[in-house]
Amino acid sequence: MSATLNDTLSVKREAPKPRSYSKPFWDATREKKLIVQYCRKTGKYQFFPRATSLFTGRPDLEWREVSGKGEIFSYTVARRAREPFQGHEPFFIATVTLDVGVNVLANIVHCELDEMRIGLPVKPFWAPLPNGTHLLMFEPDR
Repeated sequence: MSATLNDTLSVKREAPKPRSYSKPFWDATREKKLIVQYCRKTGKYQFFPRATSLFTGRPDLEWREVSGKGEIFSYTVARRAREPFQGHEPFFIATVTLDVGVNVLANIVHCELDEMRIGLPVKPFWAPLPNGTHLLMFEPDR
């Protein structure tokens, strides 16, 4: 028997307060675009936004748009939660490995309990926030 988990889409969320180094990321979400930092010296991507490269410690980074497609690396079903998620259980929290090799922690929406598995292909789902930006979540890429 299939069971749909809650999507946490009805959870009231505050708009982000970006730092100078994360502002480009949040600005891109206004257009539902995923941009990820890229270290020019090493040729590697990094996520979440930082002021410097994880690999060199230098600010030699550029932003690159990526598809956001990936697969489930790990997940859990949250059956108990604190505010603001309390009352919205159960829901998925997952680590998604993007096709560019970085991991993103996010909610998974529009997914059945019996559908979720390690390796499940996913794509971005953009949840609107009060200031016009969007929160990155993922849904199955069927």
